Amino acid sequence: MDKNNLPNVAYFCMEYALDSAIKTYAGGLGILAGDYMKGAGDNNYPMVGLGIKWKQGYTDQYINEKGKAYDSYVNTDYEDCLEDTGVTVNVTIRERKVYCKVWKVNKFGVCPLYLLDTDIPENEDTWICGQLYGWFGEERIAQEMVLGIGGVRALRVLGYPAEVYHFNEGHAVFAGFELLREKIEKGFSFKEAYEATRKEVVFTTHTPIIQGNESHPIDRLMYMGANNGLTIEQLVEIGGAPFNMTVAALRLSKITNGVAQLHKETSNKMWAHIEDASKIIGITNAIHLPTWVGEEMLKLGKELAQGYTTSDINNRLWNAHIKNKEALIDFVYERNGVKLDKDKLLIGFSRRAAPYKRSNLIFSDKKVIEPLLKSGKIQIVFSGKAHPLDDTGKEIVQTIVRFSKEYPNSVVFLQNYDMAIGRMLTNGSDVWLNNPRRPLEASGTSGMKAAINGVLNLSILDGWWPEACREEINGWSFGDGKGVDDFTTLDELDNHDLKSLYDVLLNKVIPTYYDYRDKWIEMMKSSIVDCREFFAIERMLREYYELMYMV
Repeated sequence: MDKNNLPNVAYFCMEYALDSAIKTYAGGLGILAGDYMKGAGDNNYPMVGLGIKWKQGYTDQYINEKGKAYDSYVNTDYEDCLEDTGVTVNVTIRERKVYCKVWKVNKFGVCPLYLLDTDIPENEDTWICGQLYGWFGEERIAQEMVLGIGGVRALRVLGYPAEVYHFNEGHAVFAGFELLREKIEKGFSFKEAYEATRKEVVFTTHTPIIQGNESHPIDRLMYMGANNGLTIEQLVEIGGAPFNMTVAALRLSKITNGVAQLHKETSNKMWAHIEDASKIIGITNAIHLPTWVGEEMLKLGKELAQGYTTSDINNRLWNAHIKNKEALIDFVYERNGVKLDKDKLLIGFSRRAAPYKRSNLIFSDKKVIEPLLKSGKIQIVFSGKAHPLDDTGKEIVQTIVRFSKEYPNSVVFLQNYDMAIGRMLTNGSDVWLNNPRRPLEASGTSGMKAAINGVLNLSILDGWWPEACREEINGWSFGDGKGVDDFTTLDELDNHDLKSLYDVLLNKVIPTYYDYRDKWIEMMKSSIVDCREFFAIERMLREYYELMYMV
């Protein structure tokens, strides 16, 4: 690909995971966006990112003495990783000018990444960018106006000649409104502006659950000024009533992608009823290898990919894995005071504590799981956060914490999940467990990180795993590819998947680990070789340019 002839891309996202120390991310969306910016920086792609400088960011979430999750918000200092561009733009929110200072990230190897900040003396509403994903509708709209409208205005002042505007999730839709306003002010009709804007915008959808796709009452958008000069009728034409941010993005873009091939199919079914929506293709997510894969595993992966079969490579691979496992065990001991056993099977599980991800599924039948935990035959390390307003998610966390107290030598919950915990777990576990209700996991990049570190996936065939899984060669699947549409109730699906999980765990995973170590190491090698190139961010960037930006 000749990078001299590529279009200039402006990438909009509410969150970017760059480092554990800065609170500009909540979960998987931010992890992906951060890796994307690092990949674009490494490979000198003509791209800039637009985001928000969050004063407190997403929640820090801890466990109290009763085992319940509670949220904590702390102001974050970004002085050592941001530089002042000298640029300030303004956005009119509730008929008041809100000034947005523009900072540039100067660390982490990213392409130019600009963060907008409302916490400046000129503003009455300094807290618009206080907490990532505002708790209430008005706050969320104001944040998205800063990202979208403010982001486009920042590009204009910075002089960046964007040719493609990439909306990573529907949060960025108001950038499309600003593009429309610019054209209408130049004399375009609404229809002409709409068609011209569609040629500039691409959209990535992430949420395969209808309820998870954000919508707002039309009158609230008008009250906030989010319409940006558009009429009520024009808002309804773009996003319906109530105004759905995903629907609007589908209509304002020339092309849309889901984040795995299965997610493409799911998204096309979800939105088939939307008239004038852009075509949805599939571009599977990927990861930034240097961020998530240890140096020794990167070196071994390169050797394995080149076909090196030196007599000692199995020993080197196993020793590198044990070193990572021991580092995880030390990390757990420092955090929780629990000393796990490096010779016992260690299962890792970390992700957002949402009901469809079923973090506590493995505990569902105590008759099966208790003997494994009491004997120490398996050890499980969990981490994850529930959304601050998700009481059900917090109950799931509470269940896991209760099991960690009941089986203190076999079950661990690491509180306040962040990038550092994620890296430790995906480097040092033996098995990576993933059991969402299919097809509700859009992609799931944690499994990719594990796989390229030689950690074997044990997963439902959802998200990215159907594209990678070679049964008993590079990992295991369970659930027979069945999902929510195959059963009358969710309980029936959960029971089916639980039975399958126990079957594979007891009859395949555990015996292989303890009795067939050579086979286990061969599976580790296959996992690394199969995944290290296709699920690296370079492939993903190429596909975005070839299949989205340049069409």
